[in-house]
Amino acid sequence: MTARAQRRLMMLVAASALLAAAACSPGSGDSDDDTGGSAGGDATTVTFRLWDEAAAASYEASFDAFTEQHPEIEVEIETVPWANYWEQLPLDIQAGEMADIFWTNTSNYGIYADNGNLLNISEVLGEDHDEWSAGSADLYTRDGSLWGVPQLTDSIALFYNATLLDAAGIDPNELAWSPNPDEDTLLPALQQLTTDAAGVTAAEEGFDPESVEVYGFNAQNDLQAIYIDFLAQNGAQFQDGDQYAFNSPEGVAAFQYLVDLINTHHVAPPAADTNANGDLSREYFVQGKLALFQSGQYSLPAMADIGDSFEWGIAPMVAGPEGRIGVVHSVAALGNAATEHPEEVAEVLAWIGSAEGQMFLAEDGSAFPAAVDAQQAFTDYWTEQGVDTAAFVEQAAGQTTPAPVGPSSNAGLTAIGPYLGDMFLGAITVEEALQQAQDAGNEAIIAQ
Repeated sequence: MTARAQRRLMMLVAASALLAAAACSPGSGDSDDDTGGSAGGDATTVTFRLWDEAAAASYEASFDAFTEQHPEIEVEIETVPWANYWEQLPLDIQAGEMADIFWTNTSNYGIYADNGNLLNISEVLGEDHDEWSAGSADLYTRDGSLWGVPQLTDSIALFYNATLLDAAGIDPNELAWSPNPDEDTLLPALQQLTTDAAGVTAAEEGFDPESVEVYGFNAQNDLQAIYIDFLAQNGAQFQDGDQYAFNSPEGVAAFQYLVDLINTHHVAPPAADTNANGDLSREYFVQGKLALFQSGQYSLPAMADIGDSFEWGIAPMVAGPEGRIGVVHSVAALGNAATEHPEEVAEVLAWIGSAEGQMFLAEDGSAFPAAVDAQQAFTDYWTEQGVDTAAFVEQAAGQTTPAPVGPSSNAGLTAIGPYLGDMFLGAITVEEALQQAQDAGNEAIIAQ
């Protein structure tokens, strides 16, 4: 990246930090702050909740434009941090204090759709809306109805340290993993890229796994960026309907490959560290301590901290035996069925489902919008910063695997978590971990 590009990226992160100080919290009784457009005392206020502070700034600009067209409606933004979001959500719905419109992911919306807590988007918007990314609406369709308005999508690609890869003569576009060593090009590359404190690579005699200075790849307990993709690329399923189905021979082989990268070959950070801090690999990449970092568009702003330390770029995600298959996740905005202002909420939902409304997310590079006609603006923004995001766009349009879904998906994921954590640590075999995790996850789904 150019120095100019790095400065522009830093400005984006700085703006996000300022927003964190100014954003309205759910506990605030002040509706005259800067979190939403003001339309005067006779305006109807529609509340909108999300967890991402950077995106909140974009929504603020979007809602200002909306209020210019609809002066009778004011939209007030509530920002609840991710760490508290899912705990607060059911409490506020039960207490009747939930926002009129709120963000959710695929793992958490189903139970509210089944319980009658959501507006039926199929009825509210019908077919009269702009085109959304392929599959994004499917993720929020249940029992034949759409329950969320797609807002942004994330696909997976490979951030790479060009300085390290050029020195090793490795092309990130050619990397592919396989349980068959004769077809595996990823592990040999990672062994060349992983070095200890003495500069010895993992491919050489004398390599010390206890003093690694640079790791090769972020093999870790990361559903979205790592293991759900590896499962699909080896012909395995994460779910079959609402039930978990990852305990198969193909699933065992995929997880075994990842676990071996950590505990046998030592080319990925220890699971004891990444289990405790899911962002550690990203931090290592920014610090030049990780050569390859597979992740989504959500990691782009963090790259501002690289500065001039090294050259970096974005390549297609690592391929597997069945090609490059990645999860494409979509965040959606849901309408609260208990809202006192259904007509005004419908107007806001229509706006944030449109390319015009989502253009504000795209133009400042804060998120890749679900509205197809707004997506080029996101690509253009990052191109101006010297960042080629084509790999994300191409993956979203390529082979994909579904994100976790189902009314009890969140309960199931909570149940399987400890088993997968121990598996990545090497404290339990892959075969035992997957059997126990799948059983516990499916039992939690049934009990929910």
